[in-house]
Amino acid sequence: MPIHDWTRVDAGLFHAFHQDWVGVLARALNSGVLPHQYFALREQRAGGPIPDVLALRMADPAEDLTGGSPAGMAVATAPPRTEVVRRAGDQIYARKADRIAIRNRHGELVAIVEIVSPGNKASKNELRAFVEKAADFIAVGVHLLVIDLFPPGPRDPQGIHKAIWDDFLEEEYHLPADRRLTLASYDAGSPPVAYVQPVAVGSQLIDMPLFLESGFYVPAPLEATYQTTWEDYFPAPMKRLLEAPAP
Repeated sequence: MPIHDWTRVDAGLFHAFHQDWVGVLARALNSGVLPHQYFALREQRAGGPIPDVLALRMADPAEDLTGGSPAGMAVATAPPRTEVVRRAGDQIYARKADRIAIRNRHGELVAIVEIVSPGNKASKNELRAFVEKAADFIAVGVHLLVIDLFPPGPRDPQGIHKAIWDDFLEEEYHLPADRRLTLASYDAGSPPVAYVQPVAVGSQLIDMPLFLESGFYVPAPLEATYQTTWEDYFPAPMKRLLEAPAP
């Protein structure tokens, strides 16, 4: 299923699609992708254009991913196949490590999946709030997967990964001219490691690594869940707006 050009429609239509996509992805993760000691929950966020979140929490903190689960893969033996890999310096991680981790009654928060919405780039303040939140998660050891199906704008000229990663290490990074959308997965170990895959409208999504522990991940089924959401949940009249030839 090719990635659609969501800039052609109102932001509200993408919001409707991404709400359903979050639910489909959560069900897929809970149906054999995640090891048995993890589960995904869909979280509702109110009061602004912050997207819905999939929060992965450990049912039993005494268990870990290395306990023989066939679902988890070690970076050392199965490196994620992303085009770009970046490692932050140890001193940068140490400087940010005095933040407070987010917890709730369900247990320890270990990972977040964020689907970027147009509202997250609508103003300098909204983008900064999104970037700071993402960087804070990584800095306190919460792994992060960011899905941005919108091209860069004046506030993130090289995409959402560059905006996030600058909080850890300012380095040269340029999105390819023919692939302006971003999938980025962050292993929030010490030091943090970023796995980045540029994609384009019309191409397929890839299964990105979703880290549960530093060095261990499961493949997040982005392409299959995007396709299911489009085929089974998105209204046909709305599909026609995106499937029609570009003006």
